[in-house]
Amino acid sequence: MELTYYSDYAVRLVNTEQPERGTDTLTSVEVVRDLFGPAQQAARRATDSDVTRLRTVRARLRAVFEAADSGDEVLAVDLLNALMMEFPVSPQISGHEFRNDNGRPDWHMHIADHAANATAGFTATACMGLAFHLTELGVDRLGICEARPCRNVYLDTSTNRSRRYCSDRCATRANVAAYRARKRLENERAALTGRTADTAQESTPATDR
Repeated sequence: MELTYYSDYAVRLVNTEQPERGTDTLTSVEVVRDLFGPAQQAARRATDSDVTRLRTVRARLRAVFEAADSGDEVLAVDLLNALMMEFPVSPQISGHEFRNDNGRPDWHMHIADHAANATAGFTATACMGLAFHLTELGVDRLGICEARPCRNVYLDTSTNRSRRYCSDRCATRANVAAYRARKRLENERAALTGRTADTAQESTPATDR
């Protein structure tokens, strides 16, 4: 499994909160376990204490995305490095359970989970995945949705680095809003032009014949 896959852990955690909407879905141990996805063994260790711990990590990860989105690459890397220093990982080679067409083990890098608690394990995995994504694709691939009030984070994997929204839904909503704003401006300009023409016509004195 490519380690960049784990970067999605960071996205899932950060997007449990939408600050501008005042919503937060990270409210129970069940939500914490859902964040792990198919990693059920690691999720089973989650307790209520991990809700508070992960909220703290969430804020720090959002700061990484905000720095990257604003163009401050050095700050984004420094913030991510600080997290990785605090939550180190133990990589190992895995593949005994997978076989290729020749019957040989399909060896791949895997992040071993020897963390003291669920938060430490989740954070280490998320940060390592984000670090691989950042170094392989670039800091500018970490983005924040431009569709207000949504401020979800995303990882841009487009070929031309053109992604601006976290989802097709937000992209559609933003495009519709932009279209309506243009039409409203056009109507206002047309109305203003019409009033100006009427005023000019009224102010022009009649010509005697």
